[in-house]
Amino acid sequence: MAVRLGVSKGSFYWHFRDVPAFQDILLSEWETDAVSRAARTDGTPVAQLRALAQDLADPDPTDRAVRSWAQGHDGARAAVERVDTARITLLHELLRETGIANPEMARIVYAAAVGMTALDRTGPSDNRNAMGSLVDLVLALR
Repeated sequence: MAVRLGVSKGSFYWHFRDVPAFQDILLSEWETDAVSRAARTDGTPVAQLRALAQDLADPDPTDRAVRSWAQGHDGARAAVERVDTARITLLHELLRETGIANPEMARIVYAAAVGMTALDRTGPSDNRNAMGSLVDLVLALR
């Protein structure tokens, strides 16, 4: 990061008490951004649900990095858990507004989106299209 910012490591880290403090700030910024990116948008609940599910299946590269980091770092794991909870809650709200009240459906849709990020893609829209199809299928169950 220091190289990308055009500063020395010393001048970069000078802004933080220590590496754990830097990591805490990094995680806090990621968490705020990840939750705000999932926030409700304009449109019908169906359109919002579809857009959110598709966005979750094609996340920002930072999401993947933090999720990987969480495998061995307690602070990152806690941040990922909070973000997951916020996103699942939003999915549940949107599903409920479309007539699907089973809270397990939000977890299933979320798990599918997160899992898709681990799949190799043949094209940039593969995961987005697949999530759109899953949401369409779930909504057909109403």
